[in-house]
Formats: sequence, structure tokens, C-alpha cells
Amino acid sequence: MTIWLPDADETLIARVAVGFATGAATPVADMRWFRDTERRDIQADLPGWPEGPSFTVRSKSERRLRKGARFGGGVLLVATLGVLESLAGSGSTGNAATLGTPEEPENEVEDFPVLWAAPNTTARTLPWQLDPARRPKEQRTHLVVTDRRVLVLGLRDNKDDPLDEVLWETARSNVVVAARKEFCRYDTDFTITFKDGSWCRLAGWNSNCRDDATRSLETPLPLMTPDDLTPGQQQAVQKLLEGKRPGGTLLLYRRPSRNVYVTYQLDDRVDPAYGVGSEAFKLMDPDGENARFHKGDI
Repeated sequence: MTIWLPDADETLIARVAVGFATGAATPVADMRWFRDTERRDIQADLPGWPEGPSFTVRSKSERRLRKGARFGGGVLLVATLGVLESLAGSGSTGNAATLGTPEEPENEVEDFPVLWAAPNTTARTLPWQLDPARRPKEQRTHLVVTDRRVLVLGLRDNKDDPLDEVLWETARSNVVVAARKEFCRYDTDFTITFKDGSWCRLAGWNSNCRDDATRSLETPLPLMTPDDLTPGQQQAVQKLLEGKRPGGTLLLYRRPSRNVYVTYQLDDRVDPAYGVGSEAFKLMDPDGENARFHKGDI
């Protein structure tokens, strides 16, 4: 068993299971593309990538049939064609109610790029193992964020023998922004944009993976030290850690609401399905009391 650990002078902030995202709107559902800045398909040009599936955006007639099949009846299909035709223009056929309004129709409905990269840019160096359609079923990929680096690890889907392998890394300073995406299934999607303008769209194993990843990639990193806490907050943290195994990492996040989000993680306790989760966590107000959640706290 080989578990990746940060260097002695480095702090592990997050480790979560991720992969390239998957389209949710009907025209691009269950599909993804790899594009250059002219919207050309570049997957055949990515060095070392094995061959993968080729997708085509669904036509309006295919969208109607896909929706009609779900209803399970031709009569109902005919009755709904008029409504579906009007929805098809926006690309939200069949799931407008659950997905809401796309933030970027050109990238979420009309097309679904998960890699957007001009030649010789950072996103083109991302490992093919992030692609669920190429990655072996017995393998997982984890995104690791430290105070210095961002990495992608490959590992076996086996709690007793993870066998970490570093597939890719870049300096943390190469990341400009990580943004959560609202137009997706299960609140899992987010994008990472690099200094050269290239970006990728990833999906966490669940919404907590996405939230841990994007919070850890905020710039500037909003970490506090125990000395930054009020006496009430210091007491709350001390109580939170009672009975917990020593040697873990305590992370204190200053949030825009003035609340403080506290997590305690054991860096060597890796779950292939998730990554490294919190052994304990708390959202506290300036007095150290449990705080009411505001958008952006987590």
C-alpha cells in the first residue's frame, strides 16, 4: 500500500475524487468533448491519450424521441411534440425543471467541452485517466490541493491497497480560479481555469468533493491560524478535537459571512471513492457557537 503524502514543509488542504464532467442537458447528455479555442475536437491530438468514444450533439428530432421514450407511449409523444419543439431551441428539452437555466448555453447545452485549451497550454497536459470513458473501471482519480501544488493521482479502487501514482501536477499559483457550476446533476461540477486561459470542467464524486476542491483553491487561500481565533472559537475547536486521533491536519477557513469553517482530517485515511474526508468539522460564529449557514460558507 502506497499513500501519497505531502512534503514535510507542505500542507495537504484537500484530496477528493474527481473526473471529467458529463453533459446533463438533453442535447449533450452523457457526453463530453475536448476542444481548442476554435471549438475543434482535439482529443486525437493529446499526447499519450488512448482512443476514446466519439460523440455527436443530438438533433432536435433525437431529443424529442429520447424524451418520448421516457414517457413510454407514442400518443403522449405526439401530444407533447409542440411543447418539446419550443424547449428544444434552448437545448433544455426534458430536464429544464431539474437543471434550471444554463449559465453558459454554448458550453452546457449546444456543446459540452470539459477541456478548453489552445496549443501548448496547461489544460492539454491533464492526464487521460480523468476521462471516465477511458479510465479502467478498477481505477480512480483524485485531485489533491496543497498550499503549494495541485496534483492528480491515480489509484486502485481498493481501500486496503490504494497504490497512489502521481499522474500530473502544477504549481498552485498556476490556477487562476476554481468555480462551482450550477447547471449540472447532483451539484458536482466545477471548472479550473489556469493562467494561460485554458480550463477544464471536472465533477466530484459528490457535492462535498466539489465543495472541498473549490474552497481549497480559493485565491488568496483563506486559511487562518489558531491565533486568529477569538477565545470562544479557540475553546470550540479544542472541544471539537477531543478524542480525535492526533497527527491530523486542522484547517480553519475564514468565510465571507465572518463565520469560520473548521475541518480536521487524517491525511493517511484515504477512501478511494471519496478521498480524504473530515474527521470532524464545524461552522462557527465569532463567539464559537454553531453558525447558520450562508452561501459560500462551505
